[in-house]
Amino acid sequence: MAHDHDHPTDSKALFWAILVNLVLTVVQVIGGLLSGSLSLVADALHNLSDAGALVIAYIAQKVSGLEANEQMTFGYGRAQILGALINSVTLVVVGIYLFYEAWTRFKDPQPVDGWLVIVVASVALVVDLFTAWLTHAGSKENINMRAAFIHNLSDAMASVAVIVSGILILNFKIYWVDLLATVLISVYILYHSLGLINSCIRTLMQAVPEGMDRTEVINKIREVKGIRDVHHVHIWAVHEKFISLEAHIVVDHMTLEEIEAIKAETKLLLKKEFHVKHSTLEFELFGLKNC
Repeated sequence: MAHDHDHPTDSKALFWAILVNLVLTVVQVIGGLLSGSLSLVADALHNLSDAGALVIAYIAQKVSGLEANEQMTFGYGRAQILGALINSVTLVVVGIYLFYEAWTRFKDPQPVDGWLVIVVASVALVVDLFTAWLTHAGSKENINMRAAFIHNLSDAMASVAVIVSGILILNFKIYWVDLLATVLISVYILYHSLGLINSCIRTLMQAVPEGMDRTEVINKIREVKGIRDVHHVHIWAVHEKFISLEAHIVVDHMTLEEIEAIKAETKLLLKKEFHVKHSTLEFELFGLKNC
């Protein structure tokens, strides 16, 4: 079950993506400090968080290959949910800090070296596009890689915003545009991180997985021949792509073989229609009191 996620090529791509993002972060911080550009430092912090997201994806690739054991009976799939949650909360802190810095700079404007901003942001754009290319192949079938790919593609757009602000500073000496770019990057960071936090919390709180309709699932189960009613239905994601379900099924008095046939049909329906990988079905005979 766990080994589906672990592709050596994906791990290799993630390793190189992490490396180039870390190198880029250092370059951008130095460039930002030398040029006085806050948007470059903002983009650097964003790239550092990207490297963090990529590290989580890399660890998830490796950890998801570990087998379940006596203590961790569900396996290690939720490690990536916890990691993503930690990463997202850190991102919110970064986003709020950037807002604060932009406001402080707005009250006390500093000159910005436009050329240095353009050069460093151009390097960032190349690296972002390279990282997006590295993660693109695996993104078609692996949600971890898809998240990394989308992240880097949107980073490339952020780099374009920084380049535009550098050009405006050079030609028109509009220094506040650097602060505007900073605010836009921090809004972008907050938007994505809050969405990620919401998804993580939904999984940890064992909510019905996003995109699933509990009523529709119940109605489909009721359509199975021989089933009178269904109740006590719980649907949750153990971790990404691993949906579990438990339910009480009410049937008429019948043989154990007939009950087993209904159980097999229901499990197959849940797997095919709703991608439920694990279901626990408890059968009750109509008219009998059950605990």
